[in-house]
Amino acid sequence: MRRSAAAVGSSLFLALAPGTVAVLLPWWLTGWRAGQWWPPVRVLGLVPLAAGAVVLLSAFTRFVAEGLGTPAPVAPTEHLVVGGLYRHVRNPMYVAVVAVIAGQGLLLARPVLLVYGAVAGLVMAAFARWYEEPELTGRFGAEYERYRAAVPGWWPRLRPWRGPG
Repeated sequence: MRRSAAAVGSSLFLALAPGTVAVLLPWWLTGWRAGQWWPPVRVLGLVPLAAGAVVLLSAFTRFVAEGLGTPAPVAPTEHLVVGGLYRHVRNPMYVAVVAVIAGQGLLLARPVLLVYGAVAGLVMAAFARWYEEPELTGRFGAEYERYRAAVPGWWPRLRPWRGPG
């Protein structure tokens, strides 16, 4: 896939998938109406919200630059993406989406978003386990198995993995 096509496809998928899960559905659940929590707790929500947004954009960029493809199953990468944040955790996009939702939950003082974020995280973990991992094993074989053995799926390792990439 050409880098320009990967960029367009990744941008569309970013708007469609994470945009729906991390923006549209939280808006639908809350109407962006805030509750009444202690202000410092609400302001604390900006940390996971901003960090999650930065991680999400970084991960999508990595798919274009390193993988020459998109995160969408219909237009996968040509190369296994193992650089950048992927040296610390295998699923930075999913972790970032949950962080964005949790940040909104704190910022808006809306517990429904915290519950929604937990459910969304479980759905993403199931998708990763039962679809993505077998798919990546089939496409990239031993390369993915080495990466999977070295890099945790959900809790980032402190030191980056120094494998290929």
